[in-house]
Amino acid sequence: MSNKLILVTGGARSGKSIYAEKLAEKLSHKVVYLATAVALDFETKQRIKDHQSARPESWATLEESKEVSKVLDKVPEGTEVLLLDCITFWITNLLMERLGKEEIQGEEVKRLERELIEKAKSLADKLEQKKQEFNIIVVTNELGMGLVPEYPLGRIFRDVVGKANQMIARAADEVYFLVSGVPLKIKG
Repeated sequence: MSNKLILVTGGARSGKSIYAEKLAEKLSHKVVYLATAVALDFETKQRIKDHQSARPESWATLEESKEVSKVLDKVPEGTEVLLLDCITFWITNLLMERLGKEEIQGEEVKRLERELIEKAKSLADKLEQKKQEFNIIVVTNELGMGLVPEYPLGRIFRDVVGKANQMIARAADEVYFLVSGVPLKIKG
């Protein structure tokens, strides 16, 4: 049986991470959890602790907020499943690194979008390559079903996440969309 690249997407609090973790458990007990979240406030710190306590103790954890592609080359030998959670946090981290709270306009917006989309393309290519070594499950948020964000930074974020999701979905063998905790298989 060959390895797969699986994308799990859905809205906030739709059950994406829980479903992805169950998929990983079904595939193997040799799982590496690659976390991209950064604990900047109490709520995020608590969510990270909750996620950590819910994972099996046998799982290894890698934490990387920005250089996810590089970390994929450092996954321990013998890993059978890599669970990357999540693309949305990763892109948030990249945006905040470049901008902080600064407002950008015009050509700067286009330049930043191109830069982030190129990083997402690199990651999608790397994920497709790495599935030769182990199964990969990627978690991301679906952001394209809501209102158009009022501010440029929000629009950049939505657009880049949407394009990153599309690239990873194209490379994926299977794609699941979670609605109220119910997975809908939409590819594979």
